[in-house]
Amino acid sequence: MKTLRFILALVVLLGPSAGARAQAVPGAAQTPAVPPTGVSPLPPVGPPAGAPLDDLLTFAEEQRPAFIHQGVLVEKLSGEVVRQEAVDQQYNPASAIKLVTALAALRTFGAKHRFATTIWVTGNFDKATGTVSGDLVVSGRDPSFHDEHAVAVARELNQLGIKTVSGDLVVAPRFTMNFSPSSQRSGERFYDTLDAGRRPASATRAWYDSRVALRDAEALRANPSVAVMGAVYIAPVPKGARALSTHYSPPLSDVLKVLLCYSNNFMAERLGDQLGGAAGLTRLLTTDLGLRAGEFRVATASGLGINRMTPRQMMKVYRALLDELHRHGLKAADILPVAGVDPGTLQKRYADSPGRGSVIAKTGTLPRTDGGVSALVGQLRTRNGDTLLFVILDQRGSVYRFRQWQDALVAQLQGERGGPAPFTYAPQTMAIRLSSSEFDSARASALDEYEPSTPNQ
Repeated sequence: MKTLRFILALVVLLGPSAGARAQAVPGAAQTPAVPPTGVSPLPPVGPPAGAPLDDLLTFAEEQRPAFIHQGVLVEKLSGEVVRQEAVDQQYNPASAIKLVTALAALRTFGAKHRFATTIWVTGNFDKATGTVSGDLVVSGRDPSFHDEHAVAVARELNQLGIKTVSGDLVVAPRFTMNFSPSSQRSGERFYDTLDAGRRPASATRAWYDSRVALRDAEALRANPSVAVMGAVYIAPVPKGARALSTHYSPPLSDVLKVLLCYSNNFMAERLGDQLGGAAGLTRLLTTDLGLRAGEFRVATASGLGINRMTPRQMMKVYRALLDELHRHGLKAADILPVAGVDPGTLQKRYADSPGRGSVIAKTGTLPRTDGGVSALVGQLRTRNGDTLLFVILDQRGSVYRFRQWQDALVAQLQGERGGPAPFTYAPQTMAIRLSSSEFDSARASALDEYEPSTPNQ
């Protein structure tokens, strides 16, 4: 075993020189040299010179060959190109495809759109006992519906006088909760969370945190609860059911902020479903942005799987997103993570560096697909007043090393322009963003008199 490990170490240490000799074979076809990119080389990853043999052996065993393919496009706001490399080569943008989803959502719904979750009942209501003699029904397609919203529904029903439902909980198809793709599991979670006696501790904590964030002291003094006595099953909203209350999600801009900060695949796919799926996103790119069909591929709204875009195409998407945000009176930081400041994928990446707050970007990571994929798309600010837009797409190699290279490029671009400068940004907690929901309820006698103005969902 010792001999095998020693041979492995020699192979790793002698590999570069052997490769050089192989390239020098007379008559072999020579590959044209690639112009230097100008990026300062990263520190070597591995044990230092003179390290003990055991450390060299361990390092050799841990290394895997990295075949680095990368595309880069950096532009000023004016459109002037600062740097470009393989800008028309296709790469897998991974979760950076969520920028396409965000753009489509803003153009389709508008930044202030709120997703509706409607609560219905069947049967009669006894005001004296607070009991509905029938079923409770929930319907909606809010991708952000979470524990704290379910407790808010219980509170709203209590204000209407409802404490108990003698029948079942009917969950309309496509209703989901807590980022679960299963309507059945979502319904069961909703069932438990409505009832204070069955409510999971995590749901109680989410409700408490949301009320504290909103400084809602009155809600903290109450313990909302609605007990449903029957079972949970999936079915369309029954004919004749009466709509009692509609819960509206936070505005789309806040939903996108949470989605993009945490790169939430479930939320992106749910949102994509309402935009026509991959076909709908493809239509946006061809019809609105003028990309040629067949020269890109959108397979998912989240970036999972095999998607294809070039750096030039992704820059066009990012500029279109900035324009759309401007049309709604918003900036990039209103929906994208600010590095080192916002929680999520960029929280730690710049937290302890001088660049904290100077980068706004969407990451993309697929450790196995296409041999390893990493992306960084967004903008940076420099001390001399420049704002640069950038697209960095890497695949077929170590995600860790790709991130190192991306950060080195960002640091170099800022260093050449006086250093990093933070964007003007006042962060808000994600709890506040997710809790800024609303109700439109039929009060008091509405339990007997209210008739839905829209068809059953």
